[in-house]
Amino acid sequence: MALYAIAPMEPHAGQRGEPSTASERTVPLARVKQIVAAIVLVFSVVLIFLAIDGLTMNMRLTLAVFVATITAWTILDLPDTPVALAGAAILPVVGAIDEDVLYRSLGNDIVWLMLAAFVVAGVLRQVGVIEQIIRRLLVRIATVQGLFWTLTLLIFATAFIIPSTSARAAVLAPVYLGLSAAIGNARVSRALALLFPTVILLSAGASLIGAGAHLVAAGMMERLRGQSPDFLGWIALAGPFSVLCSLLACAVLLRLFLTREERSMMIAERKANETPTALTRQQWAVIAVTGAMILLFAAQPMHGIGMPLIGIAAALLLANQKVSGLPLKTALKSVEWNLLLFLAGTLVIGEALLETGTAKVLAERMVDIAGSSIAAWPVLIIGFGAIVATLSHLVITSRTARATVLIPALALPLAALGVDPLNLVMVVTLASGFCQTLMVSAKPVALFGAMDPPPFGQGDLLRLAGFLIVPFVLLLVFFATLVWPLQGMPLH
Repeated sequence: MALYAIAPMEPHAGQRGEPSTASERTVPLARVKQIVAAIVLVFSVVLIFLAIDGLTMNMRLTLAVFVATITAWTILDLPDTPVALAGAAILPVVGAIDEDVLYRSLGNDIVWLMLAAFVVAGVLRQVGVIEQIIRRLLVRIATVQGLFWTLTLLIFATAFIIPSTSARAAVLAPVYLGLSAAIGNARVSRALALLFPTVILLSAGASLIGAGAHLVAAGMMERLRGQSPDFLGWIALAGPFSVLCSLLACAVLLRLFLTREERSMMIAERKANETPTALTRQQWAVIAVTGAMILLFAAQPMHGIGMPLIGIAAALLLANQKVSGLPLKTALKSVEWNLLLFLAGTLVIGEALLETGTAKVLAERMVDIAGSSIAAWPVLIIGFGAIVATLSHLVITSRTARATVLIPALALPLAALGVDPLNLVMVVTLASGFCQTLMVSAKPVALFGAMDPPPFGQGDLLRLAGFLIVPFVLLLVFFATLVWPLQGMPLH
Protein backbone atom coordinates (compact mmCIF):
# COMPACT_ATOMS: atom_id res chain seq x y z
CA MET A 1 0.00 0.00 0.00
CA ALA A 2 2.94 2.31 0.61
CA LEU A 3 3.59 2.39 -3.12
CA TYR A 4 0.36 4.28 -3.60
CA ALA A 5 0.72 6.76 -0.73
CA ILE A 6 -0.09 10.38 -1.60
CA ALA A 7 3.07 12.45 -1.98
CA PRO A 8 3.41 15.80 -0.20
CA MET A 9 2.15 18.81 -2.12
CA GLU A 10 5.53 20.58 -1.98
CA PRO A 11 8.75 18.62 -2.43
CA HIS A 12 11.81 19.29 -0.35
CA ALA A 13 14.29 21.74 -1.79
CA GLY A 14 16.80 18.97 -2.46
CA GLN A 15 14.20 16.98 -4.35
CA ARG A 16 13.05 19.67 -6.79
CA GLY A 17 13.46 18.68 -10.41
CA GLU A 18 13.32 14.93 -9.63
CA PRO A 19 10.54 12.78 -11.12
CA SER A 20 7.62 12.57 -8.70
CA THR A 21 6.18 9.22 -9.82
CA ALA A 22 7.48 5.83 -10.88
CA SER A 23 5.89 6.21 -14.32
CA GLU A 24 7.77 9.47 -14.89
CA ARG A 25 11.04 7.82 -13.93
CA THR A 26 10.50 5.07 -16.51
CA VAL A 27 9.65 7.42 -19.37
CA PRO A 28 13.31 8.22 -20.21
CA LEU A 29 14.10 4.50 -20.42
CA ALA A 30 11.16 3.94 -22.76
CA ARG A 31 12.34 6.81 -24.93
CA VAL A 32 15.86 5.41 -25.01
CA LYS A 33 14.48 2.08 -26.19
CA GLN A 34 12.47 3.80 -28.90
CA ILE A 35 15.50 5.76 -30.08
CA VAL A 36 17.69 2.64 -30.12
CA ALA A 37 14.99 0.71 -31.99
CA ALA A 38 14.63 3.51 -34.55
CA ILE A 39 18.41 3.59 -35.11
CA VAL A 40 18.54 -0.20 -35.52
CA LEU A 41 15.63 -0.19 -37.97
CA VAL A 42 16.98 2.69 -40.06
CA PHE A 43 20.44 1.12 -40.19
CA SER A 44 18.92 -2.26 -41.10
CA VAL A 45 16.81 -0.77 -43.91
CA VAL A 46 19.84 0.98 -45.40
CA LEU A 47 21.94 -2.18 -45.09
CA ILE A 48 19.28 -4.52 -46.50
CA PHE A 49 18.06 -2.37 -49.40
CA LEU A 50 21.19 -0.46 -50.36
CA ALA A 51 24.36 -2.11 -49.07
CA ILE A 52 23.81 -5.85 -49.53
CA ASP A 53 24.16 -7.16 -53.08
CA GLY A 54 22.73 -10.33 -54.59
CA LEU A 55 19.33 -10.30 -52.90
CA THR A 56 15.99 -10.38 -54.68
CA MET A 57 13.34 -7.90 -53.61
CA ASN A 58 11.38 -10.66 -51.85
CA MET A 59 14.49 -11.57 -49.88
CA ARG A 60 15.04 -7.95 -48.87
CA LEU A 61 11.43 -7.52 -47.78
CA THR A 62 11.46 -10.77 -45.81
CA LEU A 63 14.73 -9.90 -44.11
CA ALA A 64 13.44 -6.41 -43.26
CA VAL A 65 10.29 -7.83 -41.65
CA PHE A 66 12.38 -10.41 -39.80
CA VAL A 67 14.70 -7.74 -38.36
CA ALA A 68 11.73 -5.51 -37.45
CA THR A 69 10.09 -8.42 -35.62
CA ILE A 70 13.23 -9.19 -33.62
CA THR A 71 13.63 -5.49 -32.77
CA ALA A 72 10.05 -5.27 -31.52
CA TRP A 73 10.50 -8.38 -29.35
CA THR A 74 13.91 -7.56 -27.91
CA ILE A 75 14.44 -3.80 -27.76
CA LEU A 76 10.87 -2.51 -27.49
CA ASP A 77 9.57 -5.43 -25.38
CA LEU A 78 6.32 -5.47 -27.35
CA PRO A 79 3.85 -8.37 -26.80
CA ASP A 80 4.90 -11.52 -28.65
CA THR A 81 1.64 -12.44 -30.36
CA PRO A 82 0.67 -9.07 -31.90
CA VAL A 83 4.21 -8.66 -33.22
CA ALA A 84 4.25 -12.16 -34.75
CA LEU A 85 0.83 -11.68 -36.35
CA ALA A 86 1.76 -8.23 -37.64
CA GLY A 87 4.96 -9.58 -39.19
CA ALA A 88 3.09 -12.50 -40.74
CA ALA A 89 0.42 -10.16 -42.16
CA ILE A 90 2.92 -7.65 -43.59
CA LEU A 91 4.78 -10.30 -45.60
CA PRO A 92 1.93 -10.99 -48.08
CA VAL A 93 0.95 -7.30 -48.14
CA VAL A 94 4.39 -6.28 -49.43
CA GLY A 95 4.41 -9.23 -51.81
CA ALA A 96 7.18 -11.24 -50.17
CA ILE A 97 4.96 -14.35 -49.98
CA ASP A 98 1.52 -15.39 -51.23
CA GLU A 99 -1.54 -14.78 -49.07
CA ASP A 100 -2.21 -18.50 -49.01
CA VAL A 101 0.88 -19.01 -46.84
CA LEU A 102 -0.68 -16.81 -44.15
CA TYR A 103 -4.05 -18.52 -44.29
CA ARG A 104 -2.54 -21.99 -44.29
CA SER A 105 -0.68 -21.27 -41.08
CA LEU A 106 -3.93 -21.22 -39.09
CA GLY A 107 -4.72 -24.67 -40.44
CA ASN A 108 -1.22 -26.00 -39.96
CA ASP A 109 -1.08 -29.45 -38.42
CA ILE A 110 1.20 -28.07 -35.70
CA VAL A 111 -1.49 -25.61 -34.60
CA TRP A 112 -4.15 -28.34 -34.56
CA LEU A 113 -1.90 -30.64 -32.53
CA MET A 114 -1.31 -27.92 -29.96
CA LEU A 115 -5.03 -27.10 -29.83
CA ALA A 116 -5.90 -30.73 -29.14
CA ALA A 117 -3.14 -31.06 -26.56
CA PHE A 118 -4.37 -27.97 -24.71
CA VAL A 119 -7.89 -29.43 -24.52
CA VAL A 120 -6.48 -32.69 -23.13
CA ALA A 121 -4.37 -30.78 -20.59
CA GLY A 122 -7.39 -28.68 -19.59
CA VAL A 123 -9.47 -31.78 -18.90
CA LEU A 124 -6.64 -33.33 -16.89
CA ARG A 125 -6.44 -30.19 -14.81
CA GLN A 126 -10.18 -29.79 -14.28
CA VAL A 127 -10.66 -33.43 -13.32
CA GLY A 128 -7.60 -33.36 -11.04
CA VAL A 129 -5.96 -36.47 -12.45
CA ILE A 130 -2.33 -35.28 -12.38
CA GLU A 131 -2.59 -33.92 -8.84
CA GLN A 132 -4.32 -37.10 -7.63
CA ILE A 133 -1.73 -39.42 -9.18
CA ILE A 134 1.24 -37.45 -7.84
CA ARG A 135 -0.21 -37.38 -4.32
CA ARG A 136 -0.72 -41.12 -4.42
CA LEU A 137 2.85 -41.74 -5.56
CA LEU A 138 4.27 -39.43 -2.88
CA VAL A 139 2.49 -41.14 0.04
CA ARG A 140 5.44 -43.44 0.80
CA ILE A 141 8.19 -40.80 0.49
CA ALA A 142 9.95 -40.49 3.85
CA THR A 143 12.60 -37.76 3.47
CA VAL A 144 12.92 -34.36 1.79
CA GLN A 145 15.69 -35.69 -0.46
CA GLY A 146 13.51 -38.59 -1.59
CA LEU A 147 10.67 -36.16 -2.22
CA PHE A 148 12.83 -34.01 -4.51
CA TRP A 149 14.12 -36.92 -6.59
CA THR A 150 10.65 -38.44 -6.95
CA LEU A 151 9.08 -35.11 -7.87
CA THR A 152 11.75 -34.55 -10.53
CA LEU A 153 10.83 -37.79 -12.28
CA LEU A 154 7.08 -37.17 -11.93
CA ILE A 155 7.33 -33.63 -13.30
CA PHE A 156 9.48 -34.97 -16.12
CA ALA A 157 6.75 -37.46 -17.04
CA THR A 158 4.12 -34.73 -17.42
CA ALA A 159 6.01 -33.31 -20.43
CA PHE A 160 4.63 -36.14 -22.58
CA ILE A 161 0.96 -35.35 -22.03
CA ILE A 162 0.74 -31.59 -21.40
CA PRO A 163 1.87 -29.05 -24.01
CA SER A 164 3.29 -25.69 -23.04
CA THR A 165 5.43 -25.22 -19.94
CA SER A 166 2.99 -22.62 -18.60
CA ALA A 167 0.14 -25.15 -18.75
CA ARG A 168 2.22 -27.67 -16.78
CA ALA A 169 3.05 -25.01 -14.21
CA ALA A 170 -0.64 -24.24 -13.75
CA VAL A 171 -1.45 -27.93 -13.31
CA LEU A 172 1.40 -28.55 -10.83
CA ALA A 173 1.10 -25.36 -8.75
CA PRO A 174 -1.54 -26.89 -6.42
CA VAL A 175 0.79 -29.83 -5.80
CA TYR A 176 3.54 -27.48 -4.66
CA LEU A 177 1.18 -25.51 -2.42
CA GLY A 178 -0.03 -28.67 -0.74
CA LEU A 179 3.47 -30.03 -0.17
CA SER A 180 4.79 -26.69 1.07
CA ALA A 181 1.99 -26.39 3.61
CA ALA A 182 2.51 -29.97 4.79
CA ILE A 183 6.30 -29.60 5.23
CA GLY A 184 6.13 -26.21 6.95
CA ASN A 185 9.80 -25.28 6.44
CA ALA A 186 10.62 -22.02 4.65
CA ARG A 187 14.00 -23.15 3.29
CA VAL A 188 12.64 -26.43 1.99
CA SER A 189 9.68 -24.59 0.46
CA ARG A 190 12.06 -22.22 -1.34
CA ALA A 191 14.05 -25.08 -2.86
CA LEU A 192 10.81 -26.87 -3.72
CA ALA A 193 9.43 -23.75 -5.43
CA LEU A 194 12.61 -23.53 -7.51
CA LEU A 195 12.48 -27.24 -8.36
CA PHE A 196 9.04 -27.13 -10.00
CA PRO A 197 9.63 -24.47 -12.70
CA THR A 198 13.24 -25.56 -13.27
CA VAL A 199 12.34 -29.18 -14.00
CA ILE A 200 9.26 -28.11 -15.96
CA LEU A 201 11.47 -26.05 -18.28
CA LEU A 202 14.35 -28.51 -18.59
CA SER A 203 12.17 -31.60 -19.02
CA ALA A 204 10.07 -30.01 -21.78
CA GLY A 205 12.88 -30.74 -24.24
CA ALA A 206 12.23 -34.48 -23.99
CA SER A 207 8.82 -34.34 -25.68
CA LEU A 208 7.85 -33.25 -29.18
CA ILE A 209 4.71 -31.64 -27.74
CA GLY A 210 6.53 -30.31 -24.67
CA ALA A 211 6.83 -26.83 -26.19
CA GLY A 212 5.69 -25.03 -29.31
CA ALA A 213 9.34 -24.41 -30.18
CA HIS A 214 9.83 -28.14 -30.77
CA LEU A 215 7.02 -28.23 -33.32
CA VAL A 216 8.51 -25.20 -35.06
CA ALA A 217 11.86 -27.02 -35.17
CA ALA A 218 10.24 -30.19 -36.50
CA GLY A 219 8.55 -28.17 -39.23
CA MET A 220 11.85 -26.56 -40.19
CA MET A 221 13.52 -29.98 -40.34
CA GLU A 222 10.74 -31.23 -42.60
CA ARG A 223 11.32 -28.31 -44.96
CA LEU A 224 15.10 -28.78 -44.94
CA ARG A 225 15.36 -32.54 -45.44
CA GLY A 226 11.83 -33.83 -45.95
CA GLN A 227 12.05 -35.65 -42.63
CA SER A 228 11.85 -34.85 -38.93
CA PRO A 229 11.82 -36.87 -35.70
CA ASP A 230 8.46 -38.38 -34.81
CA PHE A 231 7.16 -38.69 -31.24
CA LEU A 232 9.48 -41.58 -30.31
CA GLY A 233 12.34 -40.27 -32.42
CA TRP A 234 12.33 -36.98 -30.53
CA ILE A 235 12.32 -38.83 -27.21
CA ALA A 236 15.27 -40.98 -28.32
CA LEU A 237 17.31 -37.90 -29.24
CA ALA A 238 16.31 -35.36 -26.61
CA GLY A 239 14.96 -37.56 -23.79
CA PRO A 240 18.29 -38.69 -22.29
CA PHE A 241 19.68 -35.15 -22.42
CA SER A 242 16.58 -33.67 -20.80
CA VAL A 243 16.36 -36.24 -18.02
CA LEU A 244 20.04 -35.76 -17.16
CA CYS A 245 19.55 -31.98 -17.05
CA SER A 246 16.51 -32.39 -14.79
CA LEU A 247 18.37 -34.71 -12.42
CA LEU A 248 21.35 -32.35 -12.42
CA ALA A 249 19.07 -29.45 -11.47
CA CYS A 250 17.60 -31.49 -8.62
CA ALA A 251 21.07 -32.35 -7.32
CA VAL A 252 22.20 -28.71 -7.51
CA LEU A 253 19.09 -27.52 -5.67
CA LEU A 254 19.54 -30.08 -2.90
CA ARG A 255 23.22 -29.20 -2.39
CA LEU A 256 22.99 -25.46 -2.94
CA PHE A 257 19.86 -24.53 -1.02
CA LEU A 258 19.54 -27.21 1.68
CA THR A 259 21.84 -28.47 4.41
CA ARG A 260 22.50 -32.15 5.05
CA GLU A 261 20.10 -32.08 7.97
CA GLU A 262 17.38 -30.50 5.84
CA ARG A 263 17.89 -33.03 3.04
CA SER A 264 17.51 -35.93 5.45
CA MET A 265 14.60 -34.36 7.34
CA MET A 266 11.68 -36.73 7.73
CA ILE A 267 8.35 -35.75 6.23
CA ALA A 268 5.52 -35.89 8.75
CA GLU A 269 3.38 -39.00 8.45
CA ARG A 270 0.03 -38.46 6.80
CA LYS A 271 -3.06 -38.59 8.89
CA ALA A 272 -5.82 -40.97 7.94
CA ASN A 273 -8.04 -38.20 6.64
CA GLU A 274 -5.20 -36.90 4.41
CA THR A 275 -4.94 -40.16 2.47
CA PRO A 276 -5.79 -39.56 -1.19
CA THR A 277 -9.32 -40.58 -2.09
CA ALA A 278 -10.00 -43.31 -4.62
CA LEU A 279 -10.01 -42.35 -8.28
CA THR A 280 -13.47 -41.73 -9.66
CA ARG A 281 -14.91 -43.37 -12.76
CA GLN A 282 -14.42 -40.16 -14.69
CA GLN A 283 -10.77 -39.93 -13.64
CA TRP A 284 -10.14 -43.52 -14.74
CA ALA A 285 -11.80 -42.77 -18.08
CA VAL A 286 -9.59 -39.70 -18.56
CA ILE A 287 -6.48 -41.73 -17.71
CA ALA A 288 -7.48 -44.44 -20.20
CA VAL A 289 -8.10 -42.03 -23.07
CA THR A 290 -4.91 -40.05 -22.37
CA GLY A 291 -2.87 -43.26 -22.16
CA ALA A 292 -4.33 -44.48 -25.45
CA MET A 293 -3.44 -41.14 -27.06
CA ILE A 294 0.20 -41.41 -25.96
CA LEU A 295 0.43 -45.00 -27.18
CA LEU A 296 -0.97 -44.00 -30.56
CA PHE A 297 1.53 -41.13 -30.71
CA ALA A 298 4.34 -43.60 -30.10
CA ALA A 299 3.02 -46.10 -32.66
CA GLN A 300 2.42 -43.46 -35.35
CA PRO A 301 5.03 -44.91 -37.77
CA MET A 302 3.13 -48.24 -37.71
CA HIS A 303 -0.47 -47.08 -38.17
CA GLY A 304 0.26 -43.95 -40.21
CA ILE A 305 -2.38 -41.74 -38.55
CA GLY A 306 -1.09 -38.24 -37.98
CA MET A 307 -0.50 -36.96 -34.45
CA PRO A 308 -2.87 -33.98 -34.90
CA LEU A 309 -5.74 -36.29 -35.86
CA ILE A 310 -5.02 -38.57 -32.89
CA GLY A 311 -4.93 -35.55 -30.59
CA ILE A 312 -8.20 -34.15 -31.92
CA ALA A 313 -9.95 -37.50 -31.47
CA ALA A 314 -8.68 -37.76 -27.88
CA ALA A 315 -9.69 -34.17 -27.16
CA LEU A 316 -13.22 -34.72 -28.46
CA LEU A 317 -13.56 -37.88 -26.37
CA LEU A 318 -12.30 -36.20 -23.21
CA ALA A 319 -14.38 -33.04 -23.73
CA ASN A 320 -17.52 -35.10 -23.36
CA GLN A 321 -19.69 -34.96 -20.26
CA LYS A 322 -20.24 -38.72 -20.31
CA VAL A 323 -16.49 -39.34 -20.22
CA SER A 324 -14.98 -36.55 -18.13
CA GLY A 325 -18.00 -34.60 -16.93
CA LEU A 326 -16.80 -31.54 -18.87
CA PRO A 327 -18.45 -30.18 -22.01
CA LEU A 328 -16.34 -29.06 -24.96
CA LYS A 329 -17.15 -25.40 -24.28
CA THR A 330 -15.59 -25.63 -20.81
CA ALA A 331 -12.55 -27.55 -22.05
CA LEU A 332 -11.89 -24.96 -24.77
CA LYS A 333 -11.53 -22.27 -22.10
CA SER A 334 -8.22 -23.86 -21.07
CA VAL A 335 -6.73 -23.41 -24.54
CA GLU A 336 -3.99 -20.79 -24.72
CA TRP A 337 -5.33 -19.10 -27.84
CA ASN A 338 -2.68 -16.42 -27.51
CA LEU A 339 0.04 -19.05 -27.89
CA LEU A 340 -1.70 -20.71 -30.85
CA LEU A 341 -1.97 -17.42 -32.75
CA PHE A 342 1.63 -16.64 -31.87
CA LEU A 343 2.69 -20.05 -33.16
CA ALA A 344 0.78 -19.50 -36.41
CA GLY A 345 2.43 -16.11 -36.91
CA THR A 346 5.94 -17.40 -36.30
CA LEU A 347 5.34 -20.30 -38.69
CA VAL A 348 4.59 -17.79 -41.46
CA ILE A 349 7.79 -15.84 -40.75
CA GLY A 350 9.86 -19.03 -40.72
CA GLU A 351 8.18 -20.23 -43.91
CA ALA A 352 8.97 -16.92 -45.63
CA LEU A 353 12.66 -17.14 -44.68
CA LEU A 354 12.90 -20.59 -46.25
CA GLU A 355 10.58 -20.08 -49.23
CA THR A 356 12.23 -16.87 -50.44
CA GLY A 357 15.71 -18.33 -50.01
CA THR A 358 16.65 -15.74 -47.39
CA ALA A 359 17.87 -18.36 -44.92
CA LYS A 360 20.07 -19.93 -47.61
CA VAL A 361 21.64 -16.58 -48.44
CA LEU A 362 22.34 -15.93 -44.75
CA ALA A 363 24.08 -19.29 -44.56
CA GLU A 364 26.21 -18.56 -47.64
CA ARG A 365 27.24 -15.14 -46.35
CA MET A 366 28.24 -16.70 -43.01
CA VAL A 367 30.59 -19.06 -44.84
CA ASP A 368 32.09 -16.16 -46.79
CA ILE A 369 32.72 -14.18 -43.59
CA ALA A 370 33.98 -17.00 -41.38
CA GLY A 371 35.95 -18.83 -44.03
CA SER A 372 36.27 -22.59 -44.43
CA SER A 373 38.97 -23.16 -41.79
CA ILE A 374 36.50 -23.29 -38.91
CA ALA A 375 34.66 -26.16 -40.62
CA ALA A 376 37.44 -28.46 -39.37
CA TRP A 377 36.21 -27.86 -35.80
CA PRO A 378 32.53 -28.88 -35.65
CA VAL A 379 32.65 -28.99 -31.87
CA LEU A 380 33.44 -25.27 -31.84
CA ILE A 381 30.56 -24.53 -34.21
CA ILE A 382 28.13 -26.51 -32.09
CA GLY A 383 29.51 -25.01 -28.89
CA PHE A 384 29.08 -21.48 -30.24
CA GLY A 385 25.51 -22.22 -31.32
CA ALA A 386 24.69 -23.77 -27.95
CA ILE A 387 26.08 -20.81 -25.99
CA VAL A 388 24.29 -18.18 -28.06
CA ALA A 389 20.98 -20.07 -27.97
CA THR A 390 21.27 -20.68 -24.22
CA LEU A 391 21.88 -17.00 -23.50
CA SER A 392 19.18 -15.84 -25.91
CA HIS A 393 16.50 -16.11 -23.21
CA LEU A 394 17.99 -12.97 -21.65
CA VAL A 395 16.89 -11.04 -24.75
CA ILE A 396 13.91 -12.95 -26.19
CA THR A 397 11.55 -14.13 -23.47
CA SER A 398 9.37 -16.43 -25.60
CA ARG A 399 10.66 -19.93 -26.21
CA THR A 400 8.84 -20.25 -29.55
CA ALA A 401 10.10 -16.85 -30.67
CA ARG A 402 13.65 -17.90 -29.83
CA ALA A 403 13.32 -20.98 -32.03
CA THR A 404 11.78 -18.95 -34.86
CA VAL A 405 14.63 -16.44 -34.73
CA LEU A 406 17.58 -18.71 -33.98
CA ILE A 407 16.95 -21.53 -36.45
CA PRO A 408 17.20 -19.42 -39.64
CA ALA A 409 19.50 -16.74 -38.20
CA LEU A 410 21.93 -18.98 -36.27
CA ALA A 411 21.50 -22.71 -36.88
CA LEU A 412 21.33 -22.64 -40.69
CA PRO A 413 24.23 -20.20 -41.19
CA LEU A 414 26.38 -22.24 -38.80
CA ALA A 415 25.36 -25.43 -40.61
CA ALA A 416 26.82 -23.98 -43.79
CA LEU A 417 30.24 -24.15 -42.10
CA GLY A 418 30.17 -27.93 -42.23
CA VAL A 419 27.77 -29.23 -39.54
CA ASP A 420 24.60 -31.13 -40.39
CA PRO A 421 21.68 -28.65 -40.23
CA LEU A 422 19.34 -31.05 -38.43
CA ASN A 423 21.92 -31.50 -35.70
CA LEU A 424 22.26 -27.74 -35.23
CA VAL A 425 18.49 -27.21 -35.29
CA MET A 426 18.19 -29.67 -32.39
CA VAL A 427 21.06 -27.98 -30.54
CA VAL A 428 19.58 -24.50 -30.90
CA THR A 429 16.06 -25.66 -30.02
CA LEU A 430 17.08 -27.52 -26.88
CA ALA A 431 19.48 -24.77 -25.80
CA SER A 432 16.69 -22.20 -26.06
CA GLY A 433 14.85 -24.17 -23.36
CA PHE A 434 17.25 -22.91 -20.69
CA CYS A 435 15.31 -19.92 -19.39
CA GLN A 436 15.32 -19.79 -15.59
CA THR A 437 17.83 -17.00 -15.05
CA LEU A 438 15.38 -14.11 -14.68
CA MET A 439 11.90 -13.88 -13.22
CA VAL A 440 10.57 -12.68 -16.59
CA SER A 441 12.42 -15.26 -18.68
CA ALA A 442 9.67 -17.89 -18.49
CA LYS A 443 6.05 -18.05 -17.39
CA PRO A 444 6.52 -21.04 -15.01
CA VAL A 445 9.23 -19.12 -13.14
CA ALA A 446 7.02 -16.04 -12.93
CA LEU A 447 4.03 -18.10 -11.76
CA PHE A 448 5.86 -19.74 -8.86
CA GLY A 449 7.85 -16.63 -8.01
CA ALA A 450 4.72 -14.49 -7.79
CA MET A 451 3.01 -16.62 -5.14
CA ASP A 452 2.10 -14.98 -1.85
CA PRO A 453 4.42 -14.86 -0.02
CA PRO A 454 7.11 -15.07 -2.75
CA PRO A 455 8.98 -18.35 -2.15
CA PHE A 456 12.16 -17.22 -3.91
CA GLY A 457 13.75 -14.07 -5.30
CA GLN A 458 15.79 -12.96 -8.29
CA GLY A 459 19.04 -13.66 -6.43
CA ASP A 460 18.04 -17.30 -5.96
CA LEU A 461 17.41 -17.67 -9.70
CA LEU A 462 20.77 -16.15 -10.62
CA ARG A 463 22.55 -18.38 -8.13
CA LEU A 464 20.85 -21.50 -9.50
CA ALA A 465 21.38 -20.56 -13.16
CA GLY A 466 25.04 -19.79 -12.49
CA PHE A 467 25.62 -23.37 -11.35
CA LEU A 468 23.51 -24.96 -14.10
CA ILE A 469 24.40 -23.12 -17.30
CA VAL A 470 27.94 -24.44 -17.84
CA PRO A 471 27.15 -28.16 -17.36
CA PHE A 472 23.97 -27.63 -19.43
CA VAL A 473 25.96 -26.34 -22.43
CA LEU A 474 28.71 -28.96 -22.05
CA LEU A 475 26.16 -31.76 -21.85
CA LEU A 476 24.39 -30.50 -24.97
CA VAL A 477 27.66 -30.31 -26.92
CA PHE A 478 28.51 -33.84 -25.76
CA PHE A 479 25.21 -35.22 -27.05
CA ALA A 480 25.40 -33.33 -30.34
CA THR A 481 28.95 -34.39 -31.15
CA LEU A 482 29.13 -37.92 -29.72
CA VAL A 483 25.72 -39.38 -28.87
CA TRP A 484 23.41 -38.19 -31.65
CA PRO A 485 25.74 -39.34 -34.48
CA LEU A 486 25.53 -42.85 -33.01
CA GLN A 487 21.71 -42.53 -33.14
CA GLY A 488 21.65 -41.68 -36.82
CA MET A 489 21.83 -37.88 -36.72
CA PRO A 490 25.16 -37.12 -38.45
CA LEU A 491 27.55 -34.46 -37.27
CA HIS A 492 28.69 -33.49 -40.79
